[in-house]
Amino acid sequence: MSESGKKPAVTPAAIEEAAARTIATRTAVERSVRLSERYAAEVLLKREDLQLGRSYKVRGAYNLMSSLTPEELERGVVCASAGNHAQGVAISCARLGVPGHIVVPTNTPKQKRDRITALGGSHVTLTLHGSTYDEASAYAYELGRGLGATYVSAFDDPRTIAGQGTVGYELTSQISSPLDVLLLPVGGGGLASGVATWVREVWPQTRIIGVEPAGAASMAAAIEAGGPVRLDTLDTFVDGAAVATAGTVTYPIVKEYVDELVAVPVGAVCVEMLELYQTEGIIAEPAGALAVAALGQIDLRGATRIGAVLSGGNNDVSRYADVLERALIHQGLRHYFLVSFPQAPGALRGFLDDVLADGEDIVVFEYVKKSNREHGPALIGIDLDSADGLDGLLERMGASDLLIERIEPDSPLFTFLH
Repeated sequence: MSESGKKPAVTPAAIEEAAARTIATRTAVERSVRLSERYAAEVLLKREDLQLGRSYKVRGAYNLMSSLTPEELERGVVCASAGNHAQGVAISCARLGVPGHIVVPTNTPKQKRDRITALGGSHVTLTLHGSTYDEASAYAYELGRGLGATYVSAFDDPRTIAGQGTVGYELTSQISSPLDVLLLPVGGGGLASGVATWVREVWPQTRIIGVEPAGAASMAAAIEAGGPVRLDTLDTFVDGAAVATAGTVTYPIVKEYVDELVAVPVGAVCVEMLELYQTEGIIAEPAGALAVAALGQIDLRGATRIGAVLSGGNNDVSRYADVLERALIHQGLRHYFLVSFPQAPGALRGFLDDVLADGEDIVVFEYVKKSNREHGPALIGIDLDSADGLDGLLERMGASDLLIERIEPDSPLFTFLH
């Protein structure tokens, strides 16, 4: 029984049963030399980016679908997803020979859409609807009702949660002694609630931390409100964890078993994505790097063994330009300004000579008024070798005769740069 006295929605026994019938690959647990040296502790990564469909999601999808009756399987299944759960459902449809209707938001990366159809083949039908997971989910639910198909929840079903919990089941068998800290990404809460259910049973002293995107912290909002509530705004950049409303099944489990929740800025996630790629050669999607990115935000004093679930590797290569941009801004290495140049020869040369110093490069230069470049400001982006150089740059700008306005990262104008 849980602390509330109610029978838990998911039990360790259900997770063991899911592990016995899973089709998921037993993914590696690898020591990160970079992170271990940085945080003076052994940092271990559970590599679910190497899973079937390059995400842990196949675990929950298959566990739910394999528990359906022959009659339910014949009527088919329907699901909504930001991309990874859809791939898990597609794989399961192909394995079980089940027709599946899959709905994804219109902003789902093409790489994920292509993989869904490739993995599911003739067994799946893909539909794009809405701009968020929640909008796609509402549409998929109604579609399922009309077809008589079973809705395969991405996170808010005990069978899905038990399947996701097999990540923890594997992890505890792969490590010789308990972790001091375990970081888990949180979107709707399926992975966190499943893994936490198992780990709390086997390693009761392990500190479990749930990690959300700062612009989509729906579980923290639920904890604060005493139940799931819908976020007024939602940043969908970390698409695999961008859920506006936490699950009604996952919420009480996370509340009971997860020790704390932290929110990570998108920029920090992008920095970690690039470091994983450049140092370890790991291609992580934003949600995949989410838990690891939180290491720099939490108190690790006394922790000698730390684990993090690297939850997915479905990143569209076309997104890396945006990832790099956001990472540089977060690190204080890229800044934008509006500069009004006078109608005089050599104005731009004067800016280059008098304002810029060594280690400061213009990476963006664009006149705001396309039809009349002699009047109106230019948008200038400047990269710095070190964030410490900003004060000197601003001082030289202040001493200049030019009219220069800095565009702060929290300015509404900044949204037009992405």
